[in-house]
Amino acid sequence: MAKIHFIDHSGEKRTVDIENGATVMEGAIRNAIPGIEAECGGACACATCHVYVDEAWREKVGAPSPMEEDMLDFGFDVRPNSRLSCQIKVTDDLDGLVVSTPERQA
Repeated sequence: MAKIHFIDHSGEKRTVDIENGATVMEGAIRNAIPGIEAECGGACACATCHVYVDEAWREKVGAPSPMEEDMLDFGFDVRPNSRLSCQIKVTDDLDGLVVSTPERQA
């Protein structure tokens, strides 16, 4: 289990525990985190679970896959640290991960 910190576009921080093996998106949906819509349910077929990974965590989280990069093209205000939260699997190594949500989803 890992504590994941979500910061919304206005700066409000919410921290939730997410079990290992789940995705950051699944944990966000289960905990009603605002700003994560997940219209495709985590199939990497939309960009409505777009988050910005805090710079201190980018290397640990890793780079997006080519398929994820293609979907990010549809995201709102995509940046170099953008990821789809449905593609980030939670492990003990991600305990303390900080992600921010954009002002709106695509």
